Amino acid sequence: MEDLLYISALIAAVAFGVLVVYLALTLKATTRTMNNVANTLEGLEKQLQGITSETTELLVKTNRLAEDINVKTEKLNSLFDGIKGIGDTVKEFNQTLNEISTNISKKATKNQDKVSQAVKWGTAAVDLWKKRK
Repeated sequence: MEDLLYISALIAAVAFGVLVVYLALTLKATTRTMNNVANTLEGLEKQLQGITSETTELLVKTNRLAEDINVKTEKLNSLFDGIKGIGDTVKEFNQTLNEISTNISKKATKNQDKVSQAVKWGTAAVDLWKKRK
């Protein structure tokens, strides 16, 4: 019976040894995996730092560009105001010309007989001048 006890203790010791070996192998594989994860995270951190600095530069350039666009837009607004002023002046000039031509037409219809007489005299003068040449 004592022999059975020794045999069972030996079996338990061998099983414990096997368990310890497998645990050691598992822990070693886990250590390698964790080292790989740590290396990957370090590389990722370096890449993120590069991306962060590039993003910051891009944001600064975008802000400068937006400011430049605002300044140029303000300058264009003053240009358009000037063009609007020119348009208003041309419109007023056209209205004045219309008024003048309306007045001339009214006076021409009022003095139509005088105008026709003046045209006759003008035609006669041109005819005399042509005959003289």
